[in-house]
Amino acid sequence: MKILVAGGAGYIGSALIPKLLDRGYKVDVIDLFWFGNHLPKEAGVVNKDLFRVDEQDLHGYEQVIFLAGLSNDPMAEFSPSKNFIYNAATPAYLAYMAKRAGIKRFIYAGSCSVYGYRGNELSTEEDPPVSNYPYGISKLQGERAVLQMVEKNFSTICLRQGTVCGYSPRMRLDLVVNAMFKSAMTDQIITVNNPSIWRPVLSMHDAADAYIRAIECHEDISGIFNIASGNYTVGEIADLVRNVMEQRLKMNIRLDIRQQQDFRNYKVSIEKARNILSFKPRHDIESIVNDLLDNKEQFKELNNPEYYNILVFKELEKKQK
Repeated sequence: MKILVAGGAGYIGSALIPKLLDRGYKVDVIDLFWFGNHLPKEAGVVNKDLFRVDEQDLHGYEQVIFLAGLSNDPMAEFSPSKNFIYNAATPAYLAYMAKRAGIKRFIYAGSCSVYGYRGNELSTEEDPPVSNYPYGISKLQGERAVLQMVEKNFSTICLRQGTVCGYSPRMRLDLVVNAMFKSAMTDQIITVNNPSIWRPVLSMHDAADAYIRAIECHEDISGIFNIASGNYTVGEIADLVRNVMEQRLKMNIRLDIRQQQDFRNYKVSIEKARNILSFKPRHDIESIVNDLLDNKEQFKELNNPEYYNILVFKELEKKQK
């Protein structure tokens, strides 16, 4: 099978694509390479704006995975206009072109952030999204756009991902577990702005498995699927990160617990993905931290701006003015 990964040179794609190649898939990546190229040499690469993709560019592929767009709240709030273009309009356009080109399946990288504030309720795919922030709204718009194109010969799978964490060849240190790891390494302190809020966390290894399950599921399957390794309060995440790092590095790490208000609070059920996609997460916070420690020599400059998406994005915006 030949697969096209849009935005595949980013954090998730750089970890996913080696696994796809290992399974014998032929993989091409189309990207603007904002974050460089950390892909295996076996992957084909195309440096191209997704809005310039036409049917001819898509011929020969059986599936498209959409990993492109702005990836978090700081980027979305810095440029709401580009957030809605890249996260809502771009997947709609690419799915439309993919369908016209006869591609069989479109897999969309969604986000659990669409649930916004849910209190202590466990969110399922049937619950109404309530996000009031640009990032969550735009991810929901992109999701709805690609889902409305589902037909007998065109499957669309939307993976509502928890916060992806762990090591990737294109590293990020602006995600909850990774950020705590960085702070502990550099300052021997972990700051928790609100210990009570819930977050679904997704190990990079489990994220890759979810995409593989989506690629390989029956051709008739379409729909939305929550994907997470587990639900944790932020306070619990901090405790787990500290415990693993103190044990392995023989260091003392202090917690700075604050009580700042946060209007994003959600946890999710993954039963639908478990039952339909056979997605069975095998990782937790401890294994994510161990993964970071095992690979820490690969990203030793912890203050490198390349590891922080908002800093890269701001620099790109300056160059374009």
